Amino acid sequence: MIGSGAYNYINVLDRAADAGWLRNEAISNNIANKDTPNYKRKDVNFESYLMSALTGDGSLDENVANLDLSTINGTTYTEYSNLSYRYDGNNVDISTETAELAKNQIRYNTLIDSINQEFSRIKAVLTR
Repeated sequence: MIGSGAYNYINVLDRAADAGWLRNEAISNNIANKDTPNYKRKDVNFESYLMSALTGDGSLDENVANLDLSTINGTTYTEYSNLSYRYDGNNVDISTETAELAKNQIRYNTLIDSINQEFSRIKAVLTR
């Protein structure tokens, strides 16, 4: 994390990318355990934490500037722990997992592109 106000958006994007990486690991673990009896699907909660931290009375710029990123982390949780799709107690659906993996990879790549664009903007300002 970069400790300057000029990098507030980059820091938020970086934290979101970290959560995306964590979600990718959770989904990959779900796929690896698709045949493990009694395994329950895992997912990551991050977006709701970020949205609640960014809502406030000020503008988005003010909310991002005042955001304490140390309090916003992605957390892994077990999804539908009482639900099973199969007789062996497993609730991993491989079709859902591959779709979620593709969605997460697109989201992650978009975040990385956004970080690169922010650095390009800063570089453009500094070189003029």
